[in-house]
Amino acid sequence: MQLIFPRKIIRTTPGSFRTRVLRKGVAPSLHISYKQFDLKQYFKEGRALRTEGTFHNAGDFGVNKGLENMAYLKQLGRQINPDSSGLEVERVSHNCGLSAASIQRVVLPTVGKDGQRAPGLKFGDPRVMALMLALTMFGVVIDGFRNRELRTRVAALGELILAQYSARQMSYDLARLRRKGLIFRAQGSHRYYPTPYGCKLARLYARLEMRVFRPALSAMQERVVEMPTPLQSALQGVDRHFDQLIQTTFPTGKAA
Repeated sequence: MQLIFPRKIIRTTPGSFRTRVLRKGVAPSLHISYKQFDLKQYFKEGRALRTEGTFHNAGDFGVNKGLENMAYLKQLGRQINPDSSGLEVERVSHNCGLSAASIQRVVLPTVGKDGQRAPGLKFGDPRVMALMLALTMFGVVIDGFRNRELRTRVAALGELILAQYSARQMSYDLARLRRKGLIFRAQGSHRYYPTPYGCKLARLYARLEMRVFRPALSAMQERVVEMPTPLQSALQGVDRHFDQLIQTTFPTGKAA
């Protein structure tokens, strides 16, 4: 609800909040309710996706029913409808995998719809890797995290003291994570929450480093490491195949 509707929802928030999918005996449709606001999504004539949002009480969004608030409610309706935030939530929920485009969007610098630049979160950067690993720790925390809570974790994982990782640097990293869609901040609060996409990407970064890159780099350097025998044998086999491929392609031993 908080991802679609730009309102903070807590236990004591009055009203009903629910999502229904109607599919028996009718044309399939999706219904989302926030207090007295109704959001309906369905395929018109079975082809074009159509979304209808209805404001029954403007007071649910902090304004009265005066005509002077019509422009605000119109803009709010556009933000709620799936042509903006709602569609992004549906994409993240539906896309269980991570496409190449979604990875590039995080690794490379980007510019958002609002014109704000978002520097890339490069894989292998010690600060980025510590940031991603720390983010996985908050994926199951109901209350999310604050600036200092994440900063403490990142500093510890990066083997730094807090003085070496300032609050300003943490704010910069939080801005990067937000603009990349990895976290969001609840309205009227200083607490942040990982998005489903952010949790997936953070786990991917952490697993690639711990299970693939570190063992592979250690094996390449011929260092003695505690590595499972099948993995060590497989890496050695890859090296042998590469050597054979080079010798077959360049029999004189002079590779370009």
